[in-house]
Amino acid sequence: MKLWNKDTTHTSQQVEAFTVGRDKEFDVLLAEYDVLGSLAHTDMLESVGLLTGEEKTLIHEGLNALLKEIRSGGFVIGAGIEDVHSQVEWMLTTRIGEAGKKIHSGRSRNDQVAVDIKLYLRAEILKIKDEVKALFDLLITLSERYKDRLLPGYTHLQIAMPSSFGLWLGAYAESLVDDLELLAAAYHVANKNPLGSGAGYGSSFPLNRTRTTETLRFGAMNHNSVYAQMSRGKTEKIVAMGLAVIAATLSKLAMDGCLYSNQNFGFISFPAELTTGSSIMPHKKNPDVLELVRAKCNRIQAIPNELTLLINNLPSGYHRDMQLTKEILFPAIEEIKACLQMTRLMLSGMQTRDHILDDEKYKYLFSVEAVNELVNQGVPFREAYQRIGNQIDKGEFHYDYKKQLQHTHEGSIGNLSNDKIAGQMAKVMLKFAP
Repeated sequence: MKLWNKDTTHTSQQVEAFTVGRDKEFDVLLAEYDVLGSLAHTDMLESVGLLTGEEKTLIHEGLNALLKEIRSGGFVIGAGIEDVHSQVEWMLTTRIGEAGKKIHSGRSRNDQVAVDIKLYLRAEILKIKDEVKALFDLLITLSERYKDRLLPGYTHLQIAMPSSFGLWLGAYAESLVDDLELLAAAYHVANKNPLGSGAGYGSSFPLNRTRTTETLRFGAMNHNSVYAQMSRGKTEKIVAMGLAVIAATLSKLAMDGCLYSNQNFGFISFPAELTTGSSIMPHKKNPDVLELVRAKCNRIQAIPNELTLLINNLPSGYHRDMQLTKEILFPAIEEIKACLQMTRLMLSGMQTRDHILDDEKYKYLFSVEAVNELVNQGVPFREAYQRIGNQIDKGEFHYDYKKQLQHTHEGSIGNLSNDKIAGQMAKVMLKFAP
């Protein structure tokens, strides 16, 4: 069954297979939202006189029964059915009769799939937001737990200045705050209703788009019917950008985890059940989870560019190119959720090593501490810098870091400001309110 089929229409099987592609696979994810969109649309059709009250009641009973099937996992798109929209309309018409054929009045598949995708993306963004918040909470907890456990800091991968596990973990917590700022912006773009824009040029029916916007609890509508269709692809790209910044944070954290668990660093370790072994080296405990988080998140960061290449230079109006946005973006949504969950699992099992800075190789971490100590005694900074530099060059530098580490400003190892970071996160979370 095809919504666009006419008695005289015959499409070759080769063309049909090529144009449908993987659409059915991803359309199953949209089934719930297709029914919700149809419920809102038919409610509106009845309100403007295009359905009778009896027809609406019959249609809604059928759609709600379908919704239960979908939510219980019993929905499939049958052989010979082109897409989720056709499957829903066919099942409804089979069950309730002629009234089922009326649900497409005032709609095109273009605005139907657009509203399905926006409802799906909106729901998935909220799930991702919750996963990010769970990881954020864990990072803050671990940051506080290990705030006094020192760690070497690096620039250029060279030993630089003293840090701490608290400072390291808190940095990634604050990174997630900024990531959610962008995801919140994507949420507001996805939270606009394109339904009623038809094929992109509106309808001569007296549709009430405000009603469907309110029924579907969208924050606003895409007012201009041409732009409502232009938002296809653009919305997916903006959401992908939100995923990409989260992925960048996770990838960097995963790389740190791989590096810090390396025996030459030895800052952290993971229990055997969170690592994998080698087929020939019995001593190996490989951080495969973190390596795959790094790889998957690097791939997710390419999604905005892939979508750009797909939709770039298309003129206004709908084009079949848009069909491919689903197979590019939808798997990335599942991947980012899995990466967030696995990162949380790894951090929950992470063990940190104490007294790391006692190792002789880290003694130059405290050169800046020594310079600052001289400055506090009244020595000009440039002179203090040269004095300590000469001691290092002559192999005469010694500094007992245990006697004092005076880092008191906001965001330093002695004043993590985690409460302020948590406050920022709380404000960002409010931006996802419907």
